[in-house]
Amino acid sequence: MQCFVVRALLCTVLFTGCTLVPRLHGDRAFIDYWPPAKTGQLTLAVKDNIDMQGVVTTVGSRFLLKHAPPAKKDAACLAIARQRKVQIVGKTNLSEFAVAPSGFNEYFGTPENPLSRGWPRRVPGGSSSGSAVAVANGKAEVAFGTDTAGSVRVPAACCGIVGLKTTRHLISLKGVYPIDPIDLDTIGPMAKDIQRTAEGMDLLENGFMAQYAAAKVARPRAQGIRVGRLYLKGTDAKIDEAIDRALTHTGFQIVRLSDSFRDRWEQAKKDGDTVAAVGIWQSYQEYGSTVGISMRTKNGMLLGHSLYGEKYREALARKAGWQNALRQTLQRVDFIALPTLQTTPPRMTVDLRIGLMDTRMLGLQNTVPVNLAGNPALALPVPLENAGFPVTSLELIGRPKSEAALLNAGRLVEAALQR
Repeated sequence: MQCFVVRALLCTVLFTGCTLVPRLHGDRAFIDYWPPAKTGQLTLAVKDNIDMQGVVTTVGSRFLLKHAPPAKKDAACLAIARQRKVQIVGKTNLSEFAVAPSGFNEYFGTPENPLSRGWPRRVPGGSSSGSAVAVANGKAEVAFGTDTAGSVRVPAACCGIVGLKTTRHLISLKGVYPIDPIDLDTIGPMAKDIQRTAEGMDLLENGFMAQYAAAKVARPRAQGIRVGRLYLKGTDAKIDEAIDRALTHTGFQIVRLSDSFRDRWEQAKKDGDTVAAVGIWQSYQEYGSTVGISMRTKNGMLLGHSLYGEKYREALARKAGWQNALRQTLQRVDFIALPTLQTTPPRMTVDLRIGLMDTRMLGLQNTVPVNLAGNPALALPVPLENAGFPVTSLELIGRPKSEAALLNAGRLVEAALQR
């Protein structure tokens, strides 16, 4: 296969001050891009923190682009795709070391949110920004992303596609650059619709399509499916209304969750953010003084270092209690539903305020408590009215290893919204 490598053939280098900056053409979704050679075959894009034999894994970093050797072998999660000869069309852009929930990357450029109109543009969400944009723009039918604190679901929500965070440890992380592979990290598929997302999941777990087919037979309709609705303070009223309309129109039996569960969720959000920040420092502290690593990434490492100690130990100590609270709730309902984001995607700010925007994004995303618990979660688009943005995102949370049931529930929502 002839490689059409973006960083070699689609980039021009612009000299600005003392920094060499690549100017990526198009939507900046890819770091490496190989146009599909065949038609009628599933196309897959792979986030560039996942090793692919013979290609440098940049993790969105200028330093690794210039100094890291090509990967000696594929990451374990690519094995099924290779066996089935799926067309891998490229390595997708991401925020440096997968740390920015905005999807911002000052070196490779920030992928452009295809739903954004006007200027300044809306953030694509991160850190799997390029994967989401590649799917939304039709350059790949399926993309793999990684999700530490929402990095599959948040860009899916921002770009109006589907993203599945898988059960922790279900999919091997061997050959993936992690943030916290023990407590938070997972790999998941992204696609424009539920069916393609299921096909993407089948590339990560052999036999998944049979599980999905069985889930559709077991629950062909929404009637009798109990959904616990979680309401969070600070959510835009129009977004809550859109989520409620989608759930009601689908026909689920909706159960409002208690304020005490909401309080447990809010604490788990704080704890998950702490664990994620410390994970950045633990995984990448060797680059803390390296020239060529952005100051934003280094500041993230410093934050993690500052939290490593009593606050980190307390967060981990509360994890089992949170897992138990979530397990008990999911014994009373089949799924938990809430918005993936509390507002529409923020607009891109000027360069010096990106750090503040990422802090705001952490506050807006309703994702990291699921990572801390280890459960799977699905983000799927629902229409949004009179909000200056066409869609918001419904997040459904299931029991461990309930990916097939989650996708079936998403199928029911998708079908109801198309009627």
